[in-house]
Amino acid sequence: MLGSVPETEAARLCYEGGADVVQLRMKDTDGGEMLRLAKEMERIANEHNKFFIVNDRIDIAMLAHADGVHLGQSDIPLEDARRLVGDDMIIGISVDNAEQARAAVEGGADYVAVGSVFSTPTKPDAAQALGLGAVYEVKKAIGGAVPLVAIGGINRGNILDVVHAGADGVAVVSAIMAQPDIRKAAHELKTMILNDRRTRL
Repeated sequence: MLGSVPETEAARLCYEGGADVVQLRMKDTDGGEMLRLAKEMERIANEHNKFFIVNDRIDIAMLAHADGVHLGQSDIPLEDARRLVGDDMIIGISVDNAEQARAAVEGGADYVAVGSVFSTPTKPDAAQALGLGAVYEVKKAIGGAVPLVAIGGINRGNILDVVHAGADGVAVVSAIMAQPDIRKAAHELKTMILNDRRTRL
C-alpha cells in the first residue's frame, strides 16, 4: 500500500494523469508478493500503452514481462544484466556523476538516472543533494546518447529547474504519491514540463 492507495491503483492513476513510466520499488517485500504486484502493474501499463519498470529485481522483471529493470551501482553489473534479459528489455542505471554515466552508456544502458538531486527520505541509499550541477555535468558527459532522468526530491517548485539543467525526464514519488489526488498531481507535473517545452521551441 502507498498510503491508503494500493500500488496497482496508484499505478493506474499515474498513467491516467500522464505518467509515461511507472517503476515498482519495494525494498522489503517478499518475492512472491512483489511478483504478483508486478504482473498486475504490467497489465495496467499495457492497457494504457505505457512503460513499466521494476527496480533492482531482474528476476521479477523477467517473470512479469516488464518493459525494463532499473539498477543501482551496487546491483548486478550492467553487462551481466544484459546477458540475462537480452536486447529487448530496457535497462536503466543510477549514477552519481559523469564518470559513472559515461560507463553506463558505454556498457549499453538505455537511460541513466542521476540523483538524488535534492535531499529525499524516499531514497536513503542514494547520494543526497547532488544538486542541479550534477544533472548539468552528466548531461554534458553523455549528450543525447541516451535519455537522462533526474531523481530525488523533485516537486512542483523545482521540476523545471531540473529540466533546464538537462534532464530529459524526472522521477518523482512524494510529489505525486503524497498528494490527495494522484491523477491530478501527475497531470499537473506533466503539463508543467510540456508547457515549458513549448515555450522554449
